[in-house]
Amino acid sequence: MLRVAVLGAGRIATIHAANVAAHPDATLVLVADPWRAGVDALSAQLGCEAVYDCNAALARDDIDAVVIGTPTDTHIDLMLAAVTRGKAVLCEKPIDLDIAKARAAADHVERQGGRVMLGFNRRFDPDMLRLRQGIDAGQIGAVRQVIITSRDPGLAPREYLAHSGGILRDMTIHDFDTARHLLGEEPTQVSAIASRLVDPSLEEIDDFDSVMVLLRTASGKQCHINCCRQAVYGYDQRVEVSGALGVLLTDNHRPSTLRHWSAEHTEALEPLQHFFLERYAEAYRNELGAFIQALTAGTALPTGVRDGLYALQLADCALESIRTGRVVASGLSGA
Repeated sequence: MLRVAVLGAGRIATIHAANVAAHPDATLVLVADPWRAGVDALSAQLGCEAVYDCNAALARDDIDAVVIGTPTDTHIDLMLAAVTRGKAVLCEKPIDLDIAKARAAADHVERQGGRVMLGFNRRFDPDMLRLRQGIDAGQIGAVRQVIITSRDPGLAPREYLAHSGGILRDMTIHDFDTARHLLGEEPTQVSAIASRLVDPSLEEIDDFDSVMVLLRTASGKQCHINCCRQAVYGYDQRVEVSGALGVLLTDNHRPSTLRHWSAEHTEALEPLQHFFLERYAEAYRNELGAFIQALTAGTALPTGVRDGLYALQLADCALESIRTGRVVASGLSGA
């Protein structure tokens, strides 16, 4: 049994802790966070120990692996402390909001031989898994274009947005990783535009609510990402991959597939699943399962610290393109 500590007691950490507690090959030893009320409630719910100091949790000998679900500005310190103590890490994205700090952390992890997996849960969504399998099986031939639509049902609270690092580093970073995952080559050119169409006052925190990004690889493959912080019809998550022999598409999820025809409606469907907690619940379970399986089998982790670094690098390039109006070289290369 893999002995796991979950660092954090907020929304994401709660998801991870519940998944660890339910996994047959893992034991949730403790939840750690300075937020005593949150830790007490979560540990009581899941039947594990409550710890109020994350570093104290990392120093314990009865912990094999840690899941980091704490605020972004704590990720690097906790990650490096865990690696130094020989513990495997599943860390939520992003590594950090500062690319220089993220790069230094990635270099340190690799020098130490640390086992760190970045939490890009969308790779583990059942639809995405089948999409990637279809590409690998040659169902659509050589990939030519990827189109990613990602729209939230509404703006997050202002306090969250002010500390999120902006839409590109907070929200679109998932789509940058998805683009890399599906294109099969690193994007080498980035072009982006952004607007404040939902809330013009976001200018006060130097952020946007609507962005479009174009990526191009060295061989000419293309990706279009469109993101918006508000879609009044629900959580909009769609992907299309076009290749030489056809196209693969994923669609939005609904609570049921029931459709209704009547004198008033040609077709009425249930609304989309409301947000990522519902839409990606299985993806989070699969992600945690892949982490545990790799550790128990001694195989490579499905994502690494460089995946987090490269997604952040693309986000920074997109922001530079927005600010300058130019196409920006990503600095990434190779297949």
